Amino acid sequence: MELAAATMTMASSPLSRFAGHPITLRYDHDQRRPCSWIQKKIARKPSPPIRTSAYPLFVNQLKIDSPRPNTYKEVTKPFRQIFAREISAQSKDSDISIAKVLLYIAAEDEAFLAFNREMDAMSFVREKENVNDQSDSEEELGETVQDQSYPSKTDTDELLQLGGKSISEWLSELDAISKEVEAELVSRDIGCHSVQLLEAVNTVLFDTRGFERTSKRLTLDPKYSYLHSVLNCRCGTAFLFSVIYIEVCQRLGLPIVGARVGEEFLIWPKTENPEELFKVTSGQSLFAIINGRCVDDPGSMASDLTGKSLLDLDVATNRDIIGIALANLIRVHWRRASKPSPGLMLTSPLSQLNNSVSNFPLLRPQDLRLAIAAAERLLILEPLNWRLRRDLGMMHYYVRQSREAIQELSICIAFAFDEEEAKVLTLFVEKLHLLSSLKSSPFGSDRLAVR
Repeated sequence: MELAAATMTMASSPLSRFAGHPITLRYDHDQRRPCSWIQKKIARKPSPPIRTSAYPLFVNQLKIDSPRPNTYKEVTKPFRQIFAREISAQSKDSDISIAKVLLYIAAEDEAFLAFNREMDAMSFVREKENVNDQSDSEEELGETVQDQSYPSKTDTDELLQLGGKSISEWLSELDAISKEVEAELVSRDIGCHSVQLLEAVNTVLFDTRGFERTSKRLTLDPKYSYLHSVLNCRCGTAFLFSVIYIEVCQRLGLPIVGARVGEEFLIWPKTENPEELFKVTSGQSLFAIINGRCVDDPGSMASDLTGKSLLDLDVATNRDIIGIALANLIRVHWRRASKPSPGLMLTSPLSQLNNSVSNFPLLRPQDLRLAIAAAERLLILEPLNWRLRRDLGMMHYYVRQSREAIQELSICIAFAFDEEEAKVLTLFVEKLHLLSSLKSSPFGSDRLAVR
């Protein structure tokens, strides 16, 4: 099963373990894809500016007279807190719901996008109406959200809105799929052997519901990398289909495990006899049924696996799987952000220290902010991942946040295992210090930053 994830540095053997080895996240391969823009007509209305979209906030906060958030961080803060709570060290890995956490991730990003849309709409309306009273406008924008009371953990899933549904309703979609699989098994008058169950899952997903995996050309569309969007449009990355398999089979009492093999994320039923997964029945092995064409692709490391070698793989934990999802989002959003500057890599400025570090490439700020958000969440999971911290520092540099860039890169230098790279980072940080101290520095204004 093809994984649309960040490329990671691994050994060439299919027995390479993704855990315990240095990992290099790469998000900078350039692929060009036509952009589609959705144009929305905004009706003229008298001030105050209209609210074109509601943030996917808690229902009890959506009041007409509620003060408006002043920055996107005020909007996204509660979602980040919920994410951190769900994956905290105090939580047992087996108790973490992969689907629920992925929905929380989507909710934060949707809140950020909704805030940006509203700010754009407010600016558009003001321009159209030629609003001259700047003091009133500033007062409206200056209101901040204070004394917010967020729901308790038990209420979150019911009150948190995402795409017009609560988290509980999105989770119910997975429940509905599992019930359809049960009905499919009953209609065939067969038992729940793992082979028949997985065949029934395939039938329900791809035949009954019409799901399909994305082509490589479409992989960079962010909507195919968010679980709720995949459940809604029924098209998504191979990795998210693996997550759906895991969630549905878990509901049916069939534990599914997975592991990284090269660039693929492969899953299989937990079994004492892995050899049975590779027995060919009706033209396909059980391993091929669940993982798709990559198993038969000679160019994929998955094609070299056997029942014996499967035992040598490190099974991914729930936190690992969430981490892969976040790495995918970093990759997707960075590549979209850097599309106006083909070939640009996160680390490009490090290899051009002789040039001015104030020459910023053209980037898409909204996508860059989403990549930063994904990296920040991944760092909560992997605080000692120094390469990830380096990449986050470089993204802060690109968004012209010198203080944050210096902070992350300085921490990275302390943890770096590569002495040569530590020297390069040290020189770069020294230049950033010098640049940020100059009054004419572009860091003085956050021109690329989104409010």
